[in-house]
Amino acid sequence: MAVGELITDQLPTTPSRKVPVQFGTRVLLGGLAGATIGTSAGLWIVGAILGAMGAVVGTLGGATARARLAASFGRDRPAALVEDAVAIIGAVLIIAAL
Repeated sequence: MAVGELITDQLPTTPSRKVPVQFGTRVLLGGLAGATIGTSAGLWIVGAILGAMGAVVGTLGGATARARLAASFGRDRPAALVEDAVAIIGAVLIIAAL
């Protein structure tokens, strides 16, 4: 799924992450991921809430950061690659911390 996200994120026909279907899917999957991680500590509900909140912050914050980077680069592709790198490194650090 992550590889698919990395590929489709680069396509010019990919809709905004802030439209209802994409946004809702991100929040749902963020909650599921958070619940999965929280289950190991017996805190799946807290994990689900934090995961969903992280998805909202990541979606809106990522879109804003990418737009600003794209404006400074003068095009979107370098900004998309920076955003992807930050997301991958962040995910690796979160999993490594567990």
